[in-house]
Amino acid sequence: MNWDRIEGNWKQMTGAVKSQWGDLTDDEIAEARGDREQLVGKIQERYGIAKDEAERQVDDFAAKH
Repeated sequence: MNWDRIEGNWKQMTGAVKSQWGDLTDDEIAEARGDREQLVGKIQERYGIAKDEAERQVDDFAAKH
């Protein structure tokens, strides 16, 4: 699925996001509002990983959903 569709269906996707990145709080997921860069930043901060790794995880997530 392309990111525009994920962003448009963000409320429905929050469960899948929470399942993928369980350490993110509901507030952090809500703050991302489907914005890919916001989500990458939240993952990067919460998990202490490099931006390119967070982007790879988000791209893998998008490819599956």
